[in-house]
Amino acid sequence: MKLLKAEENYRRMTEQPVRSLVVQLAIPTIISMLITSFYSMTDTIFVSRLGTTSSAAVGVVYSIMSLIQAIGITLGQGSANTVARLLGEKKRKEADQVFSTAFATSMGLGLLFGVVGLAFTHNFVRFLGATPTIEEEAVRYASIILIGSPWMTVCYTMNNNLRSEGKAYLGMLGMSGGALLNVALDPILIFTFGMGIRGAALATVISQFFSFVVLFSHFVQKRSNLNLSLFHIRLKWWIYRSILSVGSPSLIRTLLHTVSAICLNVFSAPFGDGAIAAMSITTRVMQLLNSALIGFGQGLQPVAGFSWGAKRYDRLKEAFLFCVQRGVLIFSGIGIVCFIWAREIMLLFLSDPQVVAIGTTAIRLQCLLMPLSAFNTLSGMVFQSTGHGTASSVLALARQGVFFVPVVAVLPSLVGIWGVQLAQPIADVATFILSLWYILPFMKRLSTLASVG
Repeated sequence: MKLLKAEENYRRMTEQPVRSLVVQLAIPTIISMLITSFYSMTDTIFVSRLGTTSSAAVGVVYSIMSLIQAIGITLGQGSANTVARLLGEKKRKEADQVFSTAFATSMGLGLLFGVVGLAFTHNFVRFLGATPTIEEEAVRYASIILIGSPWMTVCYTMNNNLRSEGKAYLGMLGMSGGALLNVALDPILIFTFGMGIRGAALATVISQFFSFVVLFSHFVQKRSNLNLSLFHIRLKWWIYRSILSVGSPSLIRTLLHTVSAICLNVFSAPFGDGAIAAMSITTRVMQLLNSALIGFGQGLQPVAGFSWGAKRYDRLKEAFLFCVQRGVLIFSGIGIVCFIWAREIMLLFLSDPQVVAIGTTAIRLQCLLMPLSAFNTLSGMVFQSTGHGTASSVLALARQGVFFVPVVAVLPSLVGIWGVQLAQPIADVATFILSLWYILPFMKRLSTLASVG
């Protein structure tokens, strides 16, 4: 694909027909997100062959990987959406400074997280919900995953910024290449070399490092219009304020996703390790489906950011409505297919009857609400990409925090395992109502701004 210069890219982002532009940006991002999801999905599938306990251990450590991702995604999405608006305003120098600062900060925080995590691994996995029977397997997995945290965080930061300038396909090359390598390495390290759960962790760390090298090469070889340099790093308040004001919804969303995973482990534990494994597998399956949804929304974000920065409010509204219409339709279809084949999906992981029964019901309940999830996700992302951090943060906080945590904490004591399975669907319905409350006035405001402009 032809690499566009800054001015050519600006014209493309502000003049190309919105629908074709969103699709063009979304397709490589969807592919990247789907394949990246196989990092955790393939680990779960192969490790499940080692037994229910090992599968549950991966589910516990998934929360650690979510925390690592939280650092990279917060700095990545925060800087990426800021960069998109700055490029829309033709402020290329400031865009380079924001990206370079986010890169360095992401690397430093990833390193710090890894060091602290390795020092307190046993305490860490117990806090995340590991039972005595799961703890040792979880420690074996986590102790290797934590080594890779510096480059894992930076991968998300680089990938998001490539997307922000309309070059999602470059990010796709790096993230997808690493994910495919992970699929190849898992069975070799786990079974051929007899490393067990440690092999799964090592495969993930090696694959993420491969992704880091590929993504970093795009900036070194000037395939990106962003200039990554030590000389552009600025430890300035305006940069961190911009990154955090926009990235805080991603931080909240990811942290609360981790909190919800911990809650699932803790409140599933009374029903046995099989329940923890079942809900862990359900989380992976829904993560895979939601990654496609997030990828679609990330095709919207650079268009929304550029349009907001360039004061093209008509394009912003058109892009959002197009994404909502297509998103709800497509993910309704995906939800129906996965509802029908939920049991078969669970059998890909484990044949334990208890695990299959619990997971099948949980997947079906969440698939029923895929259309609402599409609307919720796209609403939060459009607020995030236009710098409306408060609205985006509230929506992120609501789904996994305000609504989910109280429900999953209370309902299991009233209706048993059904309470764990119903918690997320109930939270999604409540979040949908709140999303409507925010998005309808915003759409009206865009119409007003477009008519004035």
